[in-house]
Amino acid sequence: MWAFFGIAAIAAAVLNLVAGTNGNETKYYRFASLSLTALTVCAWYSDGARRVEGESWSTLMDIMPTMSKVLWVCVILSILINGITLLKKRK
Repeated sequence: MWAFFGIAAIAAAVLNLVAGTNGNETKYYRFASLSLTALTVCAWYSDGARRVEGESWSTLMDIMPTMSKVLWVCVILSILINGITLLKKRK
């Protein structure tokens, strides 16, 4: 589920940039992108919690270190990409 939310967040961020460069309203794309980013993190955390409950320790040791770094990068990029249209709007 987190992969679906993540792909949708990226798509919304790209639509946000495209709409911003075309001079269209971007607040809905920005809201969708940041909301989907938050849902991605929540879904990923929920998946990890489910694996802990199932005591799937080897899976957790394989997935969590790498995915935590990937999620940090994706969240930071989402904030920066969506912030671009805010900065362009002020000028």
